[in-house]
Amino acid sequence: MFDAFNRAITYLRISVTDRCNLRCTYCMPDEGITLKRHADILSFEEIEALTRVAVELGITKVRITGGEPLVRTGIIDLVQRLAGIQGIVDLALTTNGTLLPRFADSLRDAGLHRINISLDCVDPQRFAAITRGGSVADVLRGIEAARDAGFQKVKLNCVIASSPDEPDAQAVAAYGAARGLEVRFIRRMNTGAGEFWRVIGGDGGHCERCNRLRVSSDGLVFPCLFSDISYGVRELGARQALLAAVANKPAAGCHSDNRFYALGG
Repeated sequence: MFDAFNRAITYLRISVTDRCNLRCTYCMPDEGITLKRHADILSFEEIEALTRVAVELGITKVRITGGEPLVRTGIIDLVQRLAGIQGIVDLALTTNGTLLPRFADSLRDAGLHRINISLDCVDPQRFAAITRGGSVADVLRGIEAARDAGFQKVKLNCVIASSPDEPDAQAVAAYGAARGLEVRFIRRMNTGAGEFWRVIGGDGGHCERCNRLRVSSDGLVFPCLFSDISYGVRELGARQALLAAVANKPAAGCHSDNRFYALGG
């Protein structure tokens, strides 16, 4: 699939839940969120069918996101379903890592290729403040579980205020370097104001070569994180929703009322 700007669209990010077991200050509003009803969330059968259509249209890379995808009941079954689709050469998952001690081995056995783990700091008090009560020890155990499970590509996502030279970011960089883990620094974004920056150490934010579509947990296909345009899978069907998103993908993002917890950032 090629969009109007001749960009090949090969990457699909699928949010499988709007729920999360952490409440990070830069992601979750102070007052919390109104969770979607179970009936509104795409079933595993719907996600698999959507992904098969996407692969037929040219998608080769799929990433499972949330919210926190590992809180979705039966997530291993979904990974196994997607891993069985011929044409996916890169199947990845983004997680906060806290549940990986329970799931890492099963994810690997199910066919997951790669894991990205969010780690914004290594100081316990700072982590608890950022996540509103989370434990960094849980994340660190999750990182080790992913490594022990045999994942060759474990990347760390570190959200920064403005610079990777910040103390928290430097501590995460040192932690990653000591373990041979790649660290990507993601500057805090403001979707409403259209403020976003390129990911340091990654591909995100490079609008001129963006190859992504995003699917929300309730089945809306978004051509851009910084756009309110979306197309419903249940209303239009998977093929038409995907094609419409590609045809209307903007040259660059400008504004969105979406929250990161809804689309996985």
